[in-house]
Amino acid sequence: MNCNVIAPLARLLSTSLACLVLHPVALVSASMLSPAVPQNAATIDAQKQNRQQERERVLQQQNTPETDVRLTRPTTSLPDYPANESPCFTVNTFTLAGDEASRFQWALEAANGAKGRCLGSQGILLVINKVQNAILEQGYVTTRVMAQEQDLTKGVFTLMLQPGRIANIRFAEPVSYRARAWNAVPTRSGNILNLRDIEQALENFKRVPNVEADIKIVPGAQEATSDLVITWKESRPFHLSLGLDDSGSESTGKYQGSTTLSIDAPFAQNDLFYVNLGRSLFRDGPYDSRSNTVNYTFPIGYWSFSANYNDYDYYQNIANANEILTYSGKSENAQFTVSRLLFRDQLHKTTLNLRGYRRHSTNAVDDIELTQQERRATGWELGLNQRSYLGDATLDANLNWRRGIGAFGALRVPEEDNNAGTSRPSLVTGDISLNQPFQWASQSWRYNTSLRWQWSNQPLIPQDRLSIGGRYTVRGFDGEQNLSAEKGLIWRNELAWKVLASNHELYWGVDYGRVDGPAARNLAGQQLVGSAIGLRGTLWQRFSYDLFAGVPVNKPESFHTSGVTTGFSINLQL
Repeated sequence: MNCNVIAPLARLLSTSLACLVLHPVALVSASMLSPAVPQNAATIDAQKQNRQQERERVLQQQNTPETDVRLTRPTTSLPDYPANESPCFTVNTFTLAGDEASRFQWALEAANGAKGRCLGSQGILLVINKVQNAILEQGYVTTRVMAQEQDLTKGVFTLMLQPGRIANIRFAEPVSYRARAWNAVPTRSGNILNLRDIEQALENFKRVPNVEADIKIVPGAQEATSDLVITWKESRPFHLSLGLDDSGSESTGKYQGSTTLSIDAPFAQNDLFYVNLGRSLFRDGPYDSRSNTVNYTFPIGYWSFSANYNDYDYYQNIANANEILTYSGKSENAQFTVSRLLFRDQLHKTTLNLRGYRRHSTNAVDDIELTQQERRATGWELGLNQRSYLGDATLDANLNWRRGIGAFGALRVPEEDNNAGTSRPSLVTGDISLNQPFQWASQSWRYNTSLRWQWSNQPLIPQDRLSIGGRYTVRGFDGEQNLSAEKGLIWRNELAWKVLASNHELYWGVDYGRVDGPAARNLAGQQLVGSAIGLRGTLWQRFSYDLFAGVPVNKPESFHTSGVTTGFSINLQL
């Protein structure tokens, strides 16, 4: 047998050993040939994929920002029921009649305090106002409650409901041909007017960065009707930005550059589109990495649909005994997400998400694929998101259940042979964050705390595990090495000072991370604590930056990281 047939992988072993192993078999898996590279390929690739996934998460947050619109109306405090009115009538039952009265029976609970009281003219007026306020608090600002002449001697007081309906929804002239209301406004002519629908419409309009929108309620042509008049303006729909940071790894390029093209409403449907191209820069060695991302978002009322595709590839040279080998990896991720706002009021928003995903990754040595390292996974994720406004503070909570399925070309993973992983993972993830601005010493401050966690009762492959150590998880670590396992948590805390009321923020962060599960048995330790101090801000409304330095506070003795980790991220809007 001519051993050159299996070059260059066979050169990883001695010639005689390669011949002994390969002679009986025409082809063998590349994972049998190199005891050094292939055995660690899954771990190496998972680290790079996890790092890239964190970058993609930050990129999506930057280019698809959430908008919050909260329309408020002045609330009036009502007095207690007067005593000893004369004349008065004892009322034990309150009823609500009129068009759509069955939908508003809950408003009568506001009058419970009047049951059994002897009500005179002031008490009756107070009952009407309390029921009216209850309806207004739920956003029905044009719906009215009245009382007609009636006999109260039977102890029954009937209130009449007059629902305020929408007559027309129109744009104020002049308006661009690109303005669209059909998929932004979640209500229609003839429906009862509610502020929550107007808030959602404004969020759908303003989610497009170049759009300024407002909605006014004006009297309609008929009684108890109103028109919604939309003021809509847009600026340049194209945005180009250049980014540079040092979030990459030493082995595939520390400095990462990116170009992002965003198109606001590309189909003039209140939609969003962006494409991002990334690559390692200032390379001083035989390595490289590239990434591409495409994202599209489309709203329909209280629904939102988004599609995302990204790919990532890298290569690096690894020194073997007698030669240099080129180790490379490629990954592709595609996902489609459907979201539905289930509930909103003045203080809370609840959203349900359903996401389907497909990911594929391969590794190679000198362009020869390591077949046992190929991963192709598909699955779905069901999530519930809650946002609450607690005074000046904002509380966000997310709970997600992810499940892998064996459909659409999914591959069984070799780890299943020894119960070290599965191609059909079932895991629960969640996060909760609190952002609290406050004033101290006549200065603006902000405290943010967030807890992110993952739990699974089965062994997971490296790509599905929770990893800690680095700027996106536990700050103070360089990210060249991390700890990962099936379950764990990341707790990040940050205190920030708005420097002299400017657009710059000085911050100090302390983070804690811990992992556990079957994979944790092979780790140097299970927890990390790190701290960082930094400065972030914007200049001239087009240039943003983040500069920081961090140190490890607590780590396993054999866990290698820099004593001081510095980092930066800059972005220029063209």
